[in-house]
Amino acid sequence: MRANMLSFGAAANDDKAAFWAWCLVLLAMATMYAPTYWNAAHSTWQSEDNAHGAMVLAVVLWLFWRQRHTIFKAPDHPLYLLGGATFFLGLLFYVYGRGLESRSFEFLSPILVVSGSLLVMKGRCALLAAWFPVFYLLFTVPLPSIVIETLTGPLKQWISLLVENSLHGLGYPISRTGVTLLIGQYQLLVADACSGLNSMFSMAAIGALYVYLRHRPSSIHNFIMLASIIPIAFFANLVRVILLVLITYYLGDEAGQGILHGAAGMMLMLFALMCLFGMDVAVGRYTYKSRAN
Repeated sequence: MRANMLSFGAAANDDKAAFWAWCLVLLAMATMYAPTYWNAAHSTWQSEDNAHGAMVLAVVLWLFWRQRHTIFKAPDHPLYLLGGATFFLGLLFYVYGRGLESRSFEFLSPILVVSGSLLVMKGRCALLAAWFPVFYLLFTVPLPSIVIETLTGPLKQWISLLVENSLHGLGYPISRTGVTLLIGQYQLLVADACSGLNSMFSMAAIGALYVYLRHRPSSIHNFIMLASIIPIAFFANLVRVILLVLITYYLGDEAGQGILHGAAGMMLMLFALMCLFGMDVAVGRYTYKSRAN
């Protein structure tokens, strides 16, 4: 009886020590990254390119809170060498990013620091339990300017070409010069914001979270859903640009660039989400019939 009581007391002390160790780690992370996210809230996340950053961070915190029991109950098999190396690399990214104002490196740092901390504190099982929140932090990382410039140009060309072909097929008097559309008496430039890159990145974040939370038992279903996110976002942006061109053609340039322009952006996201949900239902019915047969 006495031995059992001593064992219980030792276990309670170990749990208490582990609790305070986690509190110390979380406090250190909060102290280190609070300036990063505070600055982002007043600069990086104010731009249209990265407006989703605050929402993603809030979702990450909720996901970690949701997984806290699984992480804490993971078996203790610390990987000190791998975890320490990962943690140290994250610190280097942080110092480099803060020192040279490289936002991409600065926002990559928490991914490595969190991963390294989990490996050192608990081991591989804890990192596996927290894999999605850690992965989801990638959506807080601003795309490097070279990536944006490389992707934006071709996307604008494709959007311009598809808009021209679609409306020309419907009988509208439209022509194109590069990324400039001529319809009626109006000339419309397909700007960088109309390339759809921002909506693709935001839609990828929403779609990945949706697939993770739905957690369909069929791996084929999940793969199809993930693969459809970018095409859906591209198609929704194409519909948005077509609507803006038609609004300008029928209602004038002020209508196309005014409040209806912002409303079209909101309709884009709603339309994309409806397509995603519809795809989920359609794929679910197909996989269900396949299993039934």
